Amino acid sequence: APGRPAPADARGVPRVTDRAVFERMAERATRPAGLVRRAVARVLDTLVFAAVAAGTARPLLPAATAHLEAKVDAAKGSGRTTTVWLFDTTIAGYLGLVLAAVLLFGVFYEALPTARWGRTPGKKLLGIRVLSAATLRPPRFGAALRRWLVYALLGLPGSLWCLGDGRRRRALHDRAARTYVAR
Repeated sequence: APGRPAPADARGVPRVTDRAVFERMAERATRPAGLVRRAVARVLDTLVFAAVAAGTARPLLPAATAHLEAKVDAAKGSGRTTTVWLFDTTIAGYLGLVLAAVLLFGVFYEALPTARWGRTPGKKLLGIRVLSAATLRPPRFGAALRRWLVYALLGLPGSLWCLGDGRRRRALHDRAARTYVAR
């Protein structure tokens, strides 16, 4: 009770009650992560996504280049001035393959680890984690997937929302999933 001293053991050392321990743990869990830590973790995770996208696109480049060269050569061979569209269904198909690979990788790299442990490898390196605002535990898979998809859609502008947010510094993807990033 307030104003009452904590019970002491035989040596006169105050005992910490279970409630006090729980309250300290809850207070630590609710501390939001700093913006620099969050940004560096996001940059690290984005570099991994970029590597996957580049690794997926690399084998497709020779076919895409040959397709575009054939279109340009056909236009030159026609002998008249014409517009050559570089983006067509073939190129769209190649881009679709890269996008599908990145999305599939995102489920395994971003959504599953966030739902299981509350962190991606980048967040783990920086010592931060994603928690559900209601339970203070890692979010469920649906919330983790929603969080990642909203981030993928809104990107940096959605992340900047945390600059104007209150105590927990939640970005738009955190609000959509009802999560926040804690230290």
